[in-house]
Amino acid sequence: MTGTGEERLLPVDRGSAAVLPMVFAITAADAGQRLDHFLATKYPERTRSALNKLIVASLVLVDGNQVKAGHRLRKSETITVILPPPEPVGLIPERVEFSVLHEDAHILVINKPPGLVVHPAGGHQSGTLVHGLLHRCRELPSADAGRPGIVHRLDKDTSGVMLVAKTEIALRVLMADFKDRNIHKTYHALLLRCPRESEGRVSSPIGRHPIDRKKMAVRPVHGRHAATNWRVLERFANGWCWTEIEIETGRTHQIRVHMAAIKSPVAGDTLYGGGVDRQAAVRPQRQMLHASTLRFKHPVSGDPLKCTAPLADDIHQVLVHLRGGGR
Repeated sequence: MTGTGEERLLPVDRGSAAVLPMVFAITAADAGQRLDHFLATKYPERTRSALNKLIVASLVLVDGNQVKAGHRLRKSETITVILPPPEPVGLIPERVEFSVLHEDAHILVINKPPGLVVHPAGGHQSGTLVHGLLHRCRELPSADAGRPGIVHRLDKDTSGVMLVAKTEIALRVLMADFKDRNIHKTYHALLLRCPRESEGRVSSPIGRHPIDRKKMAVRPVHGRHAATNWRVLERFANGWCWTEIEIETGRTHQIRVHMAAIKSPVAGDTLYGGGVDRQAAVRPQRQMLHASTLRFKHPVSGDPLKCTAPLADDIHQVLVHLRGGGR
């Protein structure tokens, strides 16, 4: 765990079941932090939303009292965190097609096909990647109900490499590594309009769109830091280009938002201005974005790993057409 708060386990009787809450003694180095920010450093495998639910449910106490998420910590305060047992997920394993790039006792690396939703949400309660993972692995650790094994996500229509945790220790380490930006992600994207420059960097905060809640947007005041590096690999006769993109952060829709912000949206991305003219010879049916490579250290052995996912067939076919001079 990160952070400087001294920690220990303390047996507490809660009804008929004894649990072992974690107790943190706040030091001078921790003083001044918000409670929710402090907890995020201690439990990197849990989302900020999940931690806030614990605070609201009085499962996080400061000197025995319930406080708000924004409470500023003071030296010598004691934080008690009671983690309830995980709720049964109730997911029924299903056979879902995806290819495996690497697998061992602790992790699974897959090539996610386009059109596959990662976990149950909204109108997708079956047929997700999670259902398929449970069909293959049966038991997976979970930081949030409904998302066993998931340590990061790809959009439904983005294809490519995804990393899955098969054990609790792998889940914790990988969640922390993603949070600390120790996992390096490379994407490839076909852009609808090619930038003049051969390479560049976009560093613009991203947050929820103020009007359309399904979208993200560049939000200079209310957004979170996000940085994207891009490099043009090929330019085509119709003005499109094939690019390699590396992200320093992992915000929702980051590449799609940043490339649209520089007037070079991902081809086929109708949500962010990448729609293709009806008269065009090439009309992608989804955003032409592929997560190509993940470089990381194995969460248990520490060995360096590099996993690369072959391009999805639809992207490959579009590139073949463009390289032949097609418009």
